[in-house]
Amino acid sequence: MAKRIFIRTIGSYLPERVLTNGDLEKIVSTSDEWIVTRTGIRERHIAADGQTTSDMAAEAARAALATGEMNIVDIDAIIVATVVPDMPFPSTACFLQQKLGARNCPCIGIEVGCSGIIYMAEIAAGFLERGQHSAILAVAADKLSAVTDWTDRSTCVILADGAAAMVFSGEESGAIAEFLGSYISADGSGAEHLCMPGGGCRNPATEKTVTDRLHYLKMNGREVFKRAVRDMATAVQKVLERFAIDSSSIAHFIPHQANMRIIEAVAEFLNVPVERFVTVLDHTGNTSSASLGIAMDEASRAGRFKKGDLVMPVSFGAGLTSGAALLRWLK
Repeated sequence: MAKRIFIRTIGSYLPERVLTNGDLEKIVSTSDEWIVTRTGIRERHIAADGQTTSDMAAEAARAALATGEMNIVDIDAIIVATVVPDMPFPSTACFLQQKLGARNCPCIGIEVGCSGIIYMAEIAAGFLERGQHSAILAVAADKLSAVTDWTDRSTCVILADGAAAMVFSGEESGAIAEFLGSYISADGSGAEHLCMPGGGCRNPATEKTVTDRLHYLKMNGREVFKRAVRDMATAVQKVLERFAIDSSSIAHFIPHQANMRIIEAVAEFLNVPVERFVTVLDHTGNTSSASLGIAMDEASRAGRFKKGDLVMPVSFGAGLTSGAALLRWLK
């Protein structure tokens, strides 16, 4: 019999600085109406100069630990999902470990874009099922503003900074939700539709790569939109099939907070009222892998989830990766 896996606690962090659509009108050729109509975003949070991804990850982790009345000594493994690490190496998870004061626990970094929380849940569940760990801190964080091309209005109006943290445990006591299972996938044939071309061994940093602006996030918006809708809907259907339930059984869907048009298209594809989709992107923007956790944390604190609710996070990101998970809320 498979070991049951639980989410003990959740926390999130958004930087203090708020960048409104009005602020963006002064930076790039755009307007509040244009941004809201095409994305649903009105404002986003931007990290301070010198504030790193691991700094934000630490804030989210501390928030989660405090909410769950836990101490860092209770954690025996750390996973961090990010595509904007503090450095190419070592792993940002190691920097986070040092900032939290954790000791003698494995630190794992993954780069699966906006699907990070779903992938981390799958990895954490595997660790816990083997019985060698009891509490795993999983943190998704990205300082997307550091790789945003502020001359490209198609991307700069969307991207934002933030972090979210969860603690996965094999113990039900004190848990807020049970992790029932997940589906994860990837299609590398579409990898270059959403990427940062510069900085790796394919395009090492040179004067030319800087001049050519290769060290910024690049996105084929039309293709990403199409693939995101299809792959997120497929991930949902795969999980529903696995548990022999239909979409009416899900009280709340938590989609990646990328673009309201994508969320509405997924809802239409699944024939689910968009009101059952948790959205926070109007004030957070697209925070990459942290977006699911931020949305879940805000909805939880607002009392939106009720005991016994089935909740389904679903995401899509660079890779192209996708995934969905099924949770049962316990409080």
